[in-house]
Amino acid sequence: MNPILKKLGFGPQDRVAIVHADDIGAHQASIPAIDDLLHAGLVSSCAVMVPCAWFPAAAAWARANPSADVGLHATLTAEYSAYRWGPISTRDVTSGMLDAEGYFHRTTPEAVRAGDPEAVAAEQLAQMERALAAGIDVTHIDSHMGVSFAAALLPGYLDAARAARVPAFMPRMSASALLMRDMDPGQADRMLALQREMEEGGMPLVDHIGFMPLDRHEERVAEAKAMFDALPVGLSYCILHPALSTPEMQALTPDWRARAADHAAFCSAELREHVRATGVQVIGWRAVREALRG
Repeated sequence: MNPILKKLGFGPQDRVAIVHADDIGAHQASIPAIDDLLHAGLVSSCAVMVPCAWFPAAAAWARANPSADVGLHATLTAEYSAYRWGPISTRDVTSGMLDAEGYFHRTTPEAVRAGDPEAVAAEQLAQMERALAAGIDVTHIDSHMGVSFAAALLPGYLDAARAARVPAFMPRMSASALLMRDMDPGQADRMLALQREMEEGGMPLVDHIGFMPLDRHEERVAEAKAMFDALPVGLSYCILHPALSTPEMQALTPDWRARAADHAAFCSAELREHVRATGVQVIGWRAVREALRG
């Protein structure tokens, strides 16, 4: 069984999930949404985007809610067409983190292809330091759009986690899954070795990812129920992107309906009772962090 679950006292047949809200602080509408969700009780963690305009407001919310499970959403892309952000550690074009407009690249492949690993490592560490300096009791680190999981950039991501003594979200991947991510056999072998090294050193791996898609919004409670029903034995990471339906959100992104639907569905007593009935046990990153530190 997953070593971190054994350390936390779970059994080999337990289905355990971290129910996680991404993109907090990317827009104002994410902040009241996560406040609602954490009080509703099903969502167990969230992560903030330090380079974004609404990060100071997100940090203020975290300080006012010290029991909230708040991580760092390491951010190396700026995907929107008219609302952009960039690195906080440098404006040097040789870092490879800036596009022609002076912001982060819009896509994961562009960010991975252009980013200098040392500069990207310094950026992820700077984001962690700013989150801590803002008074956030950071519980973990994860990766916006998965950029940090690229083989060349992963060491810097893990270094930022070690510097703050927090767990890093890392999915457990098989050799075949790694090869499907366009890695050559040598890169896949190195990634498998790194996964073993992480787990042997006490850093947890996530066995399964559940994801609320952003390309549709209808029947959101039913879709969430199906996601929880399908969770296997082990540690799962269930990801949603909640926000209120506001003029800001409707102007920023075409997927605002899905984000508003996430907020409504995961606030609902119907979904909360369903998860309880399935036997899925919901935990946050804070418990994992304390086990790691212990």
